[in-house]
Amino acid sequence: MPKVQARPHGEAPARVAHRAATAAFGWQGVEQRPYKEDERALYKTITRQVLFSDPKMAGELRYFEVAPGGFSTLERHEHMHGVLVLRGRGHCLVGDEVKRLETRDLVSVPPMTWHQFRATTDEPLGFLCMVNAERDKPQLPTADDVARLRRNPAIAAFLDGKPRT
Repeated sequence: MPKVQARPHGEAPARVAHRAATAAFGWQGVEQRPYKEDERALYKTITRQVLFSDPKMAGELRYFEVAPGGFSTLERHEHMHGVLVLRGRGHCLVGDEVKRLETRDLVSVPPMTWHQFRATTDEPLGFLCMVNAERDKPQLPTADDVARLRRNPAIAAFLDGKPRT
């Protein structure tokens, strides 16, 4: 069976018609990888699995799992994200809003919008994320960007790991 084109962060899974789920939100033949390979980006206790990635698809579907107290990188991109929470609860920042997340919630992240996901309960937060197959690298906030975001008390509390919602 032919391999899928390699991505900058490693090789995508081989093309197969079916991959059975495993007990701990994994899938047969899908490697659990570190969230990022960029030391500049601040994040804590999160993993990534690339579920679908093929040059014939316009998108890539990934599963992220954030351990309790963990969070993704505060960043923005030129591309959109479509997120479906599969497991647990937490909070997300999208633009100037902090929202509580529950299992089965949907989140749309528009292009060039600051976003971050946090597992703010004592359980993991697991979510599917659909992005463009060809996408730009994340942009990290400057000190001025963070200062502007922190002017909103709800965002400041979220960034400090103590969301109010």
